[in-house]
Amino acid sequence: MSSYSIKSLEQYFKVYRKSINKPKKFWGKIAENNFTWYQKWDKVVEFDMQKAEFTWFKNAKVNITKNCIDRHLANKGDETAIIFEPNDPTEEAKHYTYNQLYAEVSKMTNVLRDHGVQKGDRVCIYLPMIPELAFSILACARMGAIHSVVFGGFSANALSTRINDCTCKVLITADGGFRGAKTIDLKGIADEAVKKTPSIEKVFVVKRTNQEVNMMEGRDLFLQPLLDNADTTSVAEIMDAEDPLFILYTSGSTGQPKGMVHTTAGYMVYTAYTFKNVFNYSPGDVYWCTADIGWITGHSYILYGPLLNGATTVIFEGIPSYPTHSRFWEVIDKHKVNQFYTAPTAIRSLAKEKIEFVQDFRLDSLKVIGSVGEPINEEAWHWYNDHVGNKRCPLVDTWWQTETGGIVISAIPFVTPTKPTYASLPFPGIKPVLMDELRNEIEGNQKMGNLCIEYPWPGIARTIWGDHQRYIDTYFTTFPGKYFSGDGALRDEVGYYRITGRVDDVIIVSGHNLGTAPIEDVINEHQYVAESAIVGYPHDIKGNALYGYVV
Repeated sequence: MSSYSIKSLEQYFKVYRKSINKPKKFWGKIAENNFTWYQKWDKVVEFDMQKAEFTWFKNAKVNITKNCIDRHLANKGDETAIIFEPNDPTEEAKHYTYNQLYAEVSKMTNVLRDHGVQKGDRVCIYLPMIPELAFSILACARMGAIHSVVFGGFSANALSTRINDCTCKVLITADGGFRGAKTIDLKGIADEAVKKTPSIEKVFVVKRTNQEVNMMEGRDLFLQPLLDNADTTSVAEIMDAEDPLFILYTSGSTGQPKGMVHTTAGYMVYTAYTFKNVFNYSPGDVYWCTADIGWITGHSYILYGPLLNGATTVIFEGIPSYPTHSRFWEVIDKHKVNQFYTAPTAIRSLAKEKIEFVQDFRLDSLKVIGSVGEPINEEAWHWYNDHVGNKRCPLVDTWWQTETGGIVISAIPFVTPTKPTYASLPFPGIKPVLMDELRNEIEGNQKMGNLCIEYPWPGIARTIWGDHQRYIDTYFTTFPGKYFSGDGALRDEVGYYRITGRVDDVIIVSGHNLGTAPIEDVINEHQYVAESAIVGYPHDIKGNALYGYVV
């Protein structure tokens, strides 16, 4: 279908106009022509911006893993779905074909079902960047359980808070994880967390580091023996379009982290469509996003987006500086990576090292390079463009959030002319507006204001788990009838958007949104602290760093 793949600027404007003038027809066509459904929808979209209620593809029936895996088996079964690149470069990379991915996900699905996990149950996944992380997520989606992935760098307290908030039934973790020269004691952290989580019935443990761990009888089970005995086929659960797919926690400017809920069909359509266009993906390409799957970037653009397009996606366990600062560039040459997506923090940290670390590599397989997580500064943009993209790869500076589900403002490679530090033009279906402090819309160009979005899109989060009022208050009351991003933006003379940063109490550190309130809460727990205040200050590598004032 022509509008699925945007090939020229003229076509972009045509598609964009259609998507804004006739959104129901536009999204209905994309959904119909590019995905497998058990049952079609009665209505493309119903929404109430005041109540923050959104229904996409009403009453449609679908399973996202049928679209990520099963439908590719006939024509792409023997093609590579996932390349696992371990932390230690001397350990061999693993390739999983779509057929093998089907078998692995089926085994994991059957193990979870055998241990009492049912549709609608919450499963917490606290794993390093290993293949089992992907298999666990997809197994949950396959059987209709709701996955809640917690980043493997989080503390026991952060883990237990997230488990308790959505009452997870099962925890999937590992004995440990490798991160550069360090080994992380994930099972020890998980044990500490589970002391405070009455809802957890079973803890499944993946062996990765082979360190000694404490296993509680009746609760803890090593995963591998169970997988070895599991059937390699499985039936995908028939899901409603609006059934929750996952919960992902993001820092708020006040108190508890917010469990953002994404549902099945809208998220599927939106991540697939954005992935295809923002990365100009063609069959046979190798795509690599360096994020951790514990963040939304990993959910949407390591797993779901690529697999929905039948792509080959790289899962990288390591860090950019281990064993040397050439690690990223080695991996690109080794796997002939065509699209590379990383954060400005990583670029800035590598740019301050000797130029030989990057110049010793060809990087000639690259076609598109991308940036995510925070606005990229001009110096980092030029270094990335000149030394990694070699001035021939379009650099897509993508703006989006956990709440948006997928990319909402970005250049489209070989279509939109790029401009350093500007995210550029809105993606089809996205209607950004700038608002002033008096809640008036700011018309015209060369203006700055609060960045809002006027009309819902399929990937928008549906609620905060267990607290819809907080969802309304956070995103839909500051500028009634509009989604408020919490970011400020500048619109230039041609209508390109540049994100100027947060306008609330959230500080972006290394591409991650950190609310000041939860950090202050932790400091205030100390017996000698009466009160504290956290502020951000500019940092050459991280963008911002945190500074604490304590009474």
